[in-house]
Amino acid sequence: MTNEQVLDIFKETEGILKGHFRLASGRHSDTYMQCAKLFMYPDKSELLCKELAKKLEGIEIDTVASPAIGGIIMGYEMARALSKPNIFVERVDGNMTLRRGFSVKKGEKILVVEDVVTTGGSVVETIKLLESMGADVVAVASIVDRSNGKVDFGKPYQALLSMEVISYEEKDCPICKEGKIPLTKPGTRALQV
Repeated sequence: MTNEQVLDIFKETEGILKGHFRLASGRHSDTYMQCAKLFMYPDKSELLCKELAKKLEGIEIDTVASPAIGGIIMGYEMARALSKPNIFVERVDGNMTLRRGFSVKKGEKILVVEDVVTTGGSVVETIKLLESMGADVVAVASIVDRSNGKVDFGKPYQALLSMEVISYEEKDCPICKEGKIPLTKPGTRALQV
């Protein structure tokens, strides 16, 4: 599946937003990839996750893990495509943790998935948590890599759509300086202005 075909699905599902956004990383951008809109459509979710699963052939995986909330549906779909169990980590008091009876075994081979990667912060936190519990994170996968290949997890990384969407530190944001478009936070963490 080509970048253009994936972008077409995002456009069909209204998963690409234009405006002035605060990303989960805290950075600002004029483009937001809203995978929640894409994941409203099970047929599209299944199609994209099956395509991404093909890119992981040859990697031994026991379990799929994802950071909540954005990665939960994707994690489930990837686990289904790979016929593997699925778990997710959650942020509690600012730290990623396993809850809801989820656990990992020493040496368990885990694929970490995230819907959209910009800086990779949530993925890095997820990897650190799982590895601190003895798991072996063998790869990372996402639907969208907003860094266009610049992010490095120290693990094999596959994305279905790789693109560079420019983002800015708040103090350097030209959209803020222009002052014409209000800042919004469509993602998973509350906007605190």
